[in-house]
Amino acid sequence: MIAYLRGRVLTTTAETMIVDVNGVGYEVYCSGGAFAKVGNGDTAELYTYLQAKEDGMTLFGFASLKEKELFLKLISVPGVGPKLGIAVLSSMSGDDFAAAVATADVKRLSAVKGLGKKTAEKIVLELHGKISAAEVITAGGGGLSDGMPEDRLPAADEDAVAALMGLGFNRSDSVRAVRRAHESGAKTTEEVIMSALKSGV
Repeated sequence: MIAYLRGRVLTTTAETMIVDVNGVGYEVYCSGGAFAKVGNGDTAELYTYLQAKEDGMTLFGFASLKEKELFLKLISVPGVGPKLGIAVLSSMSGDDFAAAVATADVKRLSAVKGLGKKTAEKIVLELHGKISAAEVITAGGGGLSDGMPEDRLPAADEDAVAALMGLGFNRSDSVRAVRRAHESGAKTTEEVIMSALKSGV
């Protein structure tokens, strides 16, 4: 079982990054939290989950152990596989997911591409009460003393990031572009998106 990787990011797509670990390139499907922390050329530290099937093996990567634990709880729900699980944690931060489950926010969960209302209801039903308050706080980062998780964004900014990812940009670049847009004075979601596009993301 490959549980952890540390290496240089060679390239990224909207869903994956290839990490060079001592000359071996691992393709990893990453959460939004993992993408938010690194870009091409950076050193990535990923906690990973290896899915082994008859037709091959797939690696999934996370920014923290807490985020990986949330993923494991998510895929324990019948009908939720690793690809859908990583899609959830790419569409919202780990703490937002934990909060959505804790508050039974089916609407927020069903907004994830590929996740219907019935599956969202099943996730809430299966996991409600199984995610602690500490996990809600620390899901996006390493622990209580770490402060605000790097990938945690206000809802409006998450909308801007989602819009940019819909145009083909990866999450890491989209998050950075949104932050730069705010630094240049953009306030509304529309202004942030326009500023990010003008800068070339």
